[in-house]
Amino acid sequence: MSPHRARTPRHRALPRPAHQRRRARRVRLFRTLLALTAVLALCGGAAAWYLYRELDSIGSSAALGADAPKSTDGSTNILLMGLDTRKDQNGDELPRDVLKKLHAGSSEIGGYNANTLILLHVPAGGGKVKGFSIPRDDLVDIPGHGKDKIKKAYGLAKADEEQRLRKRGVEDRHELEQAGREAGRKSQIETVRTFLGVPVDHFAEVNLAGFYHLADALGGVEVCLNHAVKDRYSGADFPAGKQKLDAQEALAFVRQRHGLTRGDLDRTRRQQAFLASALHQANSLGTLTNPGRLLDLKDVVKENVVLDKGWGVLSFVKEAKNLTGGNVEFTTLPVESFARHNGEDVNIVDRDLVRRRVQEQTGQLKPEHDPTSGTSSSPSQGGGDPDGGKDPKVSGGGVPCVD
Repeated sequence: MSPHRARTPRHRALPRPAHQRRRARRVRLFRTLLALTAVLALCGGAAAWYLYRELDSIGSSAALGADAPKSTDGSTNILLMGLDTRKDQNGDELPRDVLKKLHAGSSEIGGYNANTLILLHVPAGGGKVKGFSIPRDDLVDIPGHGKDKIKKAYGLAKADEEQRLRKRGVEDRHELEQAGREAGRKSQIETVRTFLGVPVDHFAEVNLAGFYHLADALGGVEVCLNHAVKDRYSGADFPAGKQKLDAQEALAFVRQRHGLTRGDLDRTRRQQAFLASALHQANSLGTLTNPGRLLDLKDVVKENVVLDKGWGVLSFVKEAKNLTGGNVEFTTLPVESFARHNGEDVNIVDRDLVRRRVQEQTGQLKPEHDPTSGTSSSPSQGGGDPDGGKDPKVSGGGVPCVD
């Protein structure tokens, strides 16, 4: 007998039926797809988180000041400032091809005037958002400069600060530019706050190039004109009716004032209509939920928009969520008459009337009552306005038609 023990033969497992093999493959495939979906979801979430954090971290100006008066009733007042400068954030000239698209002349034109000033009032707990446009030529008190056009508060303070720093030996051009702009923002905010008699909680600043790039990031904006227009100064050449404008055309649309019945006041209404339409479009396109559009918006905002520190774009969207839902209404503050001041055309305004209208509509002041008629003074009733106070409001939620 062999000394080696006999080995027990190994039995091979019988092959599983075909239907079991197919089921096993399906389970493995399902698990693989599930794992892949989880990875993609994680990556997508990380990408979205990155984009939102990038957007919400924008904020590079301390001009508002930590000790500035703030709203105490839970509402938020946001000042939108549009600069007419043809230079970038560093004070460098814009590329020639960009200036050509802007149809705005050389980089030496425009200075640092705040040609667009809109105060947005976002009520506490929701409700209709109200936008008050301040005509750029209103004659008001500017700190350190007496009476002048409200739009000039920015540029006058900027020039003063740069001159002060040069006397101290500062020569770096970019350092002068940044310090000058901070002084300009501070003065413009203070001037608006004093003129309207209400707090400014946040602000956003954009220049001509920034406006162009923002309109481009939205893929153009739809507008509506009551009449056909053609203006060689701004480049506006549009038929009557609704139409989709690209970024270059949109800039011409909001810059036109020649050939319009009320000049600058009609241009102000163009700005309101554009903003209402852009907000409506951002909502309908789902801009804040589209990663591609968010990425475009992030790059544009980071290079062309200045916000106060500690306040990001998404914080604004959260506070002003009704803006994109159409629950917003714009109005132009009243002008009493027109005159000349220091050789320039200016708007004469009744500061007390302007303050009362803003404070009434923002809930800070109860409407005054006329004891003889039993009716309250309304923002749409007279007050010496050249239009009789009948400046129509521009509402969001669609594409408003304007002259």
